[in-house]
Amino acid sequence: MNGRLESLLRWLGETSPDIVCLQELKAPDAKFPASALSEIGYHGIWHGQKSWNRVAILARGSRPAETRRFLPGDPDATSNRYIEGKIGKLTVGCLYLPNGNPAPGPKFDYKLRWFERFAAHAANPLAAGTPVVLAFGLMPI
Repeated sequence: MNGRLESLLRWLGETSPDIVCLQELKAPDAKFPASALSEIGYHGIWHGQKSWNRVAILARGSRPAETRRFLPGDPDATSNRYIEGKIGKLTVGCLYLPNGNPAPGPKFDYKLRWFERFAAHAANPLAAGTPVVLAFGLMPI
């Protein structure tokens, strides 16, 4: 994350998005650059760890309220692939999809089970009829 911080800060300054979802942070929670982001008007929630599967939600001018850190039923609480928060009345879920390579195999089976948990969870906010954004990055299978 910090290796790409300069590019992120430049992009945020040039585009001024209201909400940003980040995947593959590659930073533990303690090294998330909250103060650098706050200096330019962004606040966030994040779920980091030293390796690659980490996610964050940033909001300009307001602080997201974290509502969930894992998918319900996730047996691997170290994967840090999902975070969800409220920004005003909007629910935002940021997810980093499992790769699943090689297929077939255990990693592909893990990916399919992860999709099942995600689909089951996503049905809840969608059925509630409240505004929701589920943002993700795609990786090939």
